[in-house]
Amino acid sequence: MAGHSQFKNIMHRKGRADAVRSKVFSKLAKEITVAAKMGMPDPAMNPRLRAAVLAARAENMPKDNIERAIKKSEAGEGDAYEEIRYEGYGPGGIAIIVEAMTDNRNRTASDVRSYFTKSGGNLAETGAVAFMFDRVGIVEYDADKADADAMLEAAIEAGADDVVSSENGHEVYCEQGALNEVTKSLEASFGEARKSALVWKPQNTIAIDDETGEKLMRLLLALEDHDDVQNVYGNFEMSDELMAKLGE
Repeated sequence: MAGHSQFKNIMHRKGRADAVRSKVFSKLAKEITVAAKMGMPDPAMNPRLRAAVLAARAENMPKDNIERAIKKSEAGEGDAYEEIRYEGYGPGGIAIIVEAMTDNRNRTASDVRSYFTKSGGNLAETGAVAFMFDRVGIVEYDADKADADAMLEAAIEAGADDVVSSENGHEVYCEQGALNEVTKSLEASFGEARKSALVWKPQNTIAIDDETGEKLMRLLLALEDHDDVQNVYGNFEMSDELMAKLGE
């Protein structure tokens, strides 16, 4: 998960202008509406909706916006969106998975393909790189919620498979079917998680140099900036020096 986590840290370090934050809110609202439409409109009864609400809170999305997005599902909004996964190779042969939600499949596919091509990479068939990743649940906590030993002990008791603790926080991984139960167990000990979601975790990561990192960052930023793209994952790993450079 190094690549995805590092990219998000760089994004936060750069800070977000109002226009970018507005786009983030729009994507979060879309996910909330679709999640509520697919299940119960109650986050306590709908794990996907709860994950979407947690993500919105992590971005400081106003409570009114969250409630409005849930109510849209009751009005039939969200019906037109189709969930699509794109897979391809970026600069340096880095495997990339892109999760999108669109009401125009042709438009989104064309745009995503052009981003890969411009970066020197290529869009591949679905399944071409997914085998290099595991579909798992992740529960995240800030570092000050517990020390590494306490989090590991609680994670084992909750039925999780792995814990990665650093100065950026704790990442607890579990089987995708166990996400809801693991989250509930951890929250009984540490309070509400900052994130609880299904993600694509790379089985192995590839260290990248400065030149590849800069090209890859341009591709990832272009994908993240697209209105239809919800999540981007890659099997890369950057040095601390490269992270600092790209985060300037």
